Amino acid sequence: MIHADRILCISFLALAAAINLNPSAVAADELVVLTTTTTQDSGILKHLTEAFERKTGIKVKTIVAGSGDILKQGARGEGDVLLTHSPEAEKQWLAQGYGLSRRLVMYNDFVIIGPPEDPAGIKGLWAADAMKRIAERRAVFVSRGDQSGTHVRELAMWRRAGIDPKGQPWYRETGQVCSAKMRSGELRGLATAKLELCTK
Repeated sequence: MIHADRILCISFLALAAAINLNPSAVAADELVVLTTTTTQDSGILKHLTEAFERKTGIKVKTIVAGSGDILKQGARGEGDVLLTHSPEAEKQWLAQGYGLSRRLVMYNDFVIIGPPEDPAGIKGLWAADAMKRIAERRAVFVSRGDQSGTHVRELAMWRRAGIDPKGQPWYRETGQVCSAKMRSGELRGLATAKLELCTK
């Protein structure tokens, strides 16, 4: 791991930019990358880390968690590069002196995923309108509830819709990533929010 007073904070996903770093600036043979679940789930992380390793000869170790946890780990100096997608939290993190640079190289689309039969009737609606409809119809909504970038964006959408879902019987916080649950069928028939990775 590279030891420095402040580490490089890059907003989702600066490993591509990191590939252009001068290898001589790296004082160790391992780069620790703290990254979000979205980056890993998209499949792009593997390609970027492999390209970086080929170009620099430096081994990349990745630690995956939600954006909130990643920023906490970064503040403790547990990584060299942060790949997150929680812009306001990133700016605050930098303002507190934890990072050297923030670069936007990708972005996310916020999407709401639900069953094909669309019990809440949200197909074709903008996110805030869809969430308002979910609340009106008391359709079950599954939230990560973990202060990840996805969760923070979800809460912003609820605020935009003028709704506080906390404590509502139809609102379920899991405290974990929903992707695996979706793949396993645990969320069949339920709606949830997801951030989809897009290149800039």
